[in-house]
Amino acid sequence: MGQDRGQAAGLRHYFFGGQEGVAELLRDRLVKRFPAAQIVGTYTPPFRPLNEAEELELLGQLDELRPHCFWVGLSTPKQERMMADLLARFGAEATDAAMRLPSPLVMIGVGAAFDFHAGLIPQAPPWMQRAGLEWLFRLLREPRRLWKRYCKNNPLFLIRAALQLTGLRKYELPE
Repeated sequence: MGQDRGQAAGLRHYFFGGQEGVAELLRDRLVKRFPAAQIVGTYTPPFRPLNEAEELELLGQLDELRPHCFWVGLSTPKQERMMADLLARFGAEATDAAMRLPSPLVMIGVGAAFDFHAGLIPQAPPWMQRAGLEWLFRLLREPRRLWKRYCKNNPLFLIRAALQLTGLRKYELPE
């Protein structure tokens, strides 16, 4: 029922991220499953921050295609930094109206979801998903790549969040 409402509302989607060809494969699989889905564009970024010319190309595509949902399938925290940077530089507060992201536009960071839904990497068994253990399944499958994220970064984030919530520490946002 949920996908029917998005299609009925005419939501347009744009996929940004993944390895070469992944966003296109995902688009093709989703359109086959949901023929009325409007996936208006895909972009496979380089494995580095976008340069100015690439950012302007992306802005031009977004302005032309006018997606409502901008799905970002990069690794964490790369996708969060990228979305924050785009909003800071080209969001509603941008001084040059021609250099703004189209509105309305919702950015959604989805990490490895492109690979999952394109059928390139397996998801955890349903019982692990229901128990909130998808992270453990992924860690066991790719320990060299993911150990730092799950065993160092995530606990550090939880500790810092608890310190801030209890008032024991205040973290300033970078300008």
